[in-house]
Amino acid sequence: MKKKFLLLSFAALSISFAAMSQARVGIKAGWNLSNITTDNEGNTKDSRSLSGFNVGAIVDLPLVPKILSFQPGAFYTTKGSKVDLGDKASTTYSKFTTNPSYIEIPLNFIAKLPIGENARLFAGVGPYFAFGVAGKNKYEATVGETTLSSSSGIKWDDDTPFNNGDPNQGFDKFKRFDWGGNVQVGAELSNFLISAQYGIGFAKVRSGQDNSTDEKSKNRVFSVSVGYLFGGK
Repeated sequence: MKKKFLLLSFAALSISFAAMSQARVGIKAGWNLSNITTDNEGNTKDSRSLSGFNVGAIVDLPLVPKILSFQPGAFYTTKGSKVDLGDKASTTYSKFTTNPSYIEIPLNFIAKLPIGENARLFAGVGPYFAFGVAGKNKYEATVGETTLSSSSGIKWDDDTPFNNGDPNQGFDKFKRFDWGGNVQVGAELSNFLISAQYGIGFAKVRSGQDNSTDEKSKNRVFSVSVGYLFGGK
């Protein structure tokens, strides 16, 4: 029994080391189109999408060479939304934009379909965890011939994933921590990557929201990215 256990352990270690030896590090960057939900059904009909960007690094760890990989990463990414009230052509118009930025850690499992010697299509899914680090709120208003504008840094509360009783909460602040899930599709051409991804936030981003009947104010982000994996093909 011990011999079988040792053999199985040795085999598992051999597979792990083999996978690590084929690991590739890569860089990715792209364009984001983000929004924040406005009702309990996850709709964003009362707000408009906000253009932004993402940039970061990934590690491709083969679980089944050229077929299945575990792909963690670290990204700087922007999110948020904007709300317009009135018509720009009218004498009364206002716009509010919120643009938080996060350090985001995706943990994706990527299934690959070979379509050539050095070409593969892929699809992936996995969770993400994010930490708010920066961002701005902007306000513009036009009343008659008068135009007003203001800008301020986003306020973050001092919440943690394990503490919802933080006294430094308020609807004018954002929760520091966000988490959710990603789905993505793309192509791997030699060492180059191109992908489209949709991120679905599961946590409320507005501070002070502890009411379980209120499921709005969650991040939604569509991204298109390009990248490059260093190392073997």
